[in-house]
Amino acid sequence: MSDKPRSHGRLAVRPTLKPAELMKHTPDIAGVWKAKVITLFPEAFPGVLGASLTGKALQEGKWQLEPIDLRPFGLGKHRKVDDTPAGGGPGLVMRADVLGAALDHAQADAPTDRKIWPLLYMSPRGKPITQADAERFSKCEGVTILCGRFEGVDERVIEEYEIEEICVGDAVLTGGELPTQILIDATTRLLPDVIGNAESLAAESFQNGLLEHPQYTQPRTWRGRDIPEVLLSGDHGAVEKWRGQKAEEITQRRRPDIGKS
Repeated sequence: MSDKPRSHGRLAVRPTLKPAELMKHTPDIAGVWKAKVITLFPEAFPGVLGASLTGKALQEGKWQLEPIDLRPFGLGKHRKVDDTPAGGGPGLVMRADVLGAALDHAQADAPTDRKIWPLLYMSPRGKPITQADAERFSKCEGVTILCGRFEGVDERVIEEYEIEEICVGDAVLTGGELPTQILIDATTRLLPDVIGNAESLAAESFQNGLLEHPQYTQPRTWRGRDIPEVLLSGDHGAVEKWRGQKAEEITQRRRPDIGKS
């Protein structure tokens, strides 16, 4: 029997770090969740998404990735994608006409219903991503993500395309590529058969409004620290009670904003 990953008769999209290959047409796999990423740095993808479980799932065609290079949509000899801010000020802003052309290209074969296919912009002023967002995105057919650069994008683009702004924390980064990979990772791991043990998803942080309880493994004693006796008792009811109590304590101490009311 062959030990090659099963694709169930479908084409397999294989991750690669080679920019030349990333720029080739990506075959579409019907019914498979897809992330389209508009970026000035397509060579940054798949990046970490090509490793571990997400990379294996990408190889097996359980999700698809289409990096779209923004530079070819730029203007003039140097394919300019930005210009100075209207009203003055430092930095540069990504042009509306350039982004519009790239978005039109990306959305040409995508559903127009944002509930089916969200259009996202990774922005420090966006709404912080939550586990609920990742679950929402995983139930869609796919997403298109715009990676910002410089001082941001022309506001008219956000208004025209009804783009949802998302951030991954209260910090400003040089671009949206890393946040995009975080969002895709959080989403694709929730897709069917990407994570082998479905029970591990049910017991994670942010489920039921709580952070995850502490975890332990071998050795039983390490540097004078023992595994809590209740976890070795064999009493499953007591274990679950202990884990619930610890989850509530950690949540209250570290993230009271997400704790149960």
